Amino acid sequence: MTDCQVDNIISSGIETKGLEIFNNRPTVGSLSDTNEIPTDEMYRFLMNSRNIIDSPITGSEEFPGQFLKPQTENVRLEDPIHDLLVEYYTNTYVNSIFRKPFTQEVPDSAIVINKTNQYGRCQIGAEIFGSATSARHIKSSFVLAKFINRDGISVDIYPGQIQYFFEHSIYLSSQNLTHKLAFVRWYKPVNSSSIRHRFSIDDDVQTCNVELWENNFFPISRDNIIPIHNILGRFVPVRYKTSDRSNAREYLAVIPINRKFHLQ
Repeated sequence: MTDCQVDNIISSGIETKGLEIFNNRPTVGSLSDTNEIPTDEMYRFLMNSRNIIDSPITGSEEFPGQFLKPQTENVRLEDPIHDLLVEYYTNTYVNSIFRKPFTQEVPDSAIVINKTNQYGRCQIGAEIFGSATSARHIKSSFVLAKFINRDGISVDIYPGQIQYFFEHSIYLSSQNLTHKLAFVRWYKPVNSSSIRHRFSIDDDVQTCNVELWENNFFPISRDNIIPIHNILGRFVPVRYKTSDRSNAREYLAVIPINRKFHLQ
């Protein structure tokens, strides 16, 4: 936003001293990474994250970033996770059939091999997302992502913790497709009747977007595997205790963090 304001001043024709140094000083660190990413590419990624119904994503699409170390190649997934990956492809490519190796052969089926490259971090634009497998970056492993509900119309946002990132390739429709995926554990809502409990400063008006969730995860399911394009942003987890005369409970307070890029 500051760069846009400086550009507007420079292009306005107003004689202002000192602004010429901005054109001669290269940006460094995460800012230089942002400058290398075309605006239209970042815009497409942002729109895919926000409009998951109108922009269905498989995970094989390009994204403005890269996976980062720690890296482990040719990792074999645990058998239950391998089953979930087969289910992920089945739900994503509804017109194709998928199966594990050495199972009953089905005509025109695609084999989901058990070989992945796993990563501890992922860079998207100027942001670095961590995971539970990278202890140094575990604070950035807490993310928000959108899910399409079973009605196929409504969308909800769930908080979770990334366990690891991974690449997986599959041969489909006469081409080799590499998918950029994340394995995420999702937190449970406070109760079934109300997914979100919001804090409010005033009794009548909700004035902040901090939400209370259970401090434990859903059981592992197919929903634990998502394309990284579905990541909406990060949040800060804080343990929050409530008490009354009868009992005391501990919740997870979810405090969203704004994305580190701005698009006009």
